[in-house]
Amino acid sequence: MFSPSTASHQQMSDLPLVVDLDGTLIKTDLLFESFFDALSRRHVALFNRDLSKRLTRNGIKRHLLSFCDIDHDNLPYNEDVLRLIAEARSAGRRVYLATASDRFHAEKVAQSLQLFDGVFASDDTINLKGEAKAQVLVETFGDGGFDYIGNDASDQAIWRRARRAYGVNMPASVARDLAASHPDHVAIPRDQGKWRALVKAMRPHQYAKNGLIFVPLLTAHQFNLESLLSAVLAFIAFSLCASGVYLLNDLLDIQADRGHPTKRNRPFASGRLPIPFGTAFIPILTLAAFGIAWFISFNFFLTLLAYYVLTNAYSFVIKRRMIIDVVTLACLYTLRVFAGAAAINVVVSDWLFTFSLLIFTALALLKRYIELASRLDRQLSDPSNRNYRISDLPVIMALAAAAGMNSVMVIALYVSSDTVAGLYTHPRLLWGLCPLFLYWIARAVMLAHRRLMDDDPIAFALKDNRSWAVGLITVSLVLAAL
Repeated sequence: MFSPSTASHQQMSDLPLVVDLDGTLIKTDLLFESFFDALSRRHVALFNRDLSKRLTRNGIKRHLLSFCDIDHDNLPYNEDVLRLIAEARSAGRRVYLATASDRFHAEKVAQSLQLFDGVFASDDTINLKGEAKAQVLVETFGDGGFDYIGNDASDQAIWRRARRAYGVNMPASVARDLAASHPDHVAIPRDQGKWRALVKAMRPHQYAKNGLIFVPLLTAHQFNLESLLSAVLAFIAFSLCASGVYLLNDLLDIQADRGHPTKRNRPFASGRLPIPFGTAFIPILTLAAFGIAWFISFNFFLTLLAYYVLTNAYSFVIKRRMIIDVVTLACLYTLRVFAGAAAINVVVSDWLFTFSLLIFTALALLKRYIELASRLDRQLSDPSNRNYRISDLPVIMALAAAAGMNSVMVIALYVSSDTVAGLYTHPRLLWGLCPLFLYWIARAVMLAHRRLMDDDPIAFALKDNRSWAVGLITVSLVLAAL
C-alpha cells in the first residue's frame, strides 16, 4: 500500500516518472466529461453530419472539442498522485504526462499544474492507449527506463515495460494482475464509497418533495387502504424517476458545479462517483419507475411520462431560460399533485391547481434568489448555467413575495366559495389556513433575505421546526373541518 515514506524510498533514482491522466492524475475521465459538457451546451449540433465522419475514438475526441468547455483548473485531482509527483520533482527527477486523452486536454492540464517536463497524448493519427502508449514510452526512454503510474487494464502493457509500477484506484482484477507481474509495485489505496456516493447523487433527501403526491388523498377525502397503497407506489415511482433525472442533471452540470462553493462537492463534480458507474443507473432507475407506474394506472403512467419529458427538457434547455425555468419548476411540482390524483383516480380542482402553481412559483423564485445571493456574498460572478444576473436580486424577491401572497388569496377565495360548503361540515375552520400561510411565506422571504435559508426552500422547510408546526396545524384544520 502507498505511504509517503515508501514512495520516497522507491523514487531515489534519476529515471523519469510518467503519469497517466484519466482515472490517475484526475478522478474522472475527460472523454466522458467532454461528452456530457458538450451535450449540455450544444445537444442538437453535437450529433450533426460531421459526427458520422468521425466515428473513431480519436475522431470523437476531436469532435467533442468543438462543443465542450472544460475547466481544467478545477478538475478533481488526486492528492496522492500530486504528492508522488512533488516528491519526484524534489528528488530531481523528470516527470511526464502520458494520456489517451486528446493533446488539447493534456496540454491544458500541464499548463494548469506546471509540474511536467513534457506531454505525450493522443492526436489525429494515434490513440495513445495501451500498447501504443507503451511503444512511444519505450522509444523515448528505453525498455525499463521509466516508472509509470496508471489505473486500469489498458495500463498493463505500459507497466510491463516500466521499471517500477504504481497503481491508482485499481479494480480488483487489475490489482491482482499487477501484483503478479510487479511484486514490488506501489498501490495507492482505492477510493471507497462509490455506492455511498451513488446514493448521495440520487438525492433521497429530495424525495420529500414527492410527498405532494399525497395531497389529493387529503383534499379528496380518500381515506381508504387501496388509495393509500396506490399513493405509496406512486411516491416510489416518482422518487426513482427523479433520481434518474438527478443523475443526468448532475452529469450535465459538472463544469458549473465545480465553480459553485457548495455544489463542487457533489459526487460527480468531486470525482467520488465514477461517471460510467453512475451513468449506468440512469436507465435502471427510469425503467423501474415506469414499470411501477404502468402497474398503478395508465393515467398515472402518462403523468409520470409528462414529468419525465418536462424535467429533461428543463435539464437540457429550459434551465438556461430566464423566468421560463422558474415557471417550469412550478409546473414540475404541480405535476406531482396531478400524479397523486391520477394514482387514486380523482380530479384535481381548479382551486388546488391555481394554489399549487402560485406557491411553487414563489418557492422556485426563492431558490433562484438564494443561489444569486450566495454568489453575491462570495463575490462571485454571474452564474454560467443560468440566465440571471446578481443585479436581478431585488426583482426576483419581489416576484417571489407577490406569487406567495397571491397563493394565500386563492385559499381565501376557495374558503369563501360555495364549493367548500358541500365538502366540509365546519368550513369556517379553514379560514385558519390564511394566517398560517401568510406567516410561513413572509417568514421564508425574510429568512432568504437574511441568508438564513439553504439553497432549496423545501429542503429547508423539512429541517425547520416552525415549518413542521405550520404543516401539522394545516392538516389538523383540514381534518377538523371535515
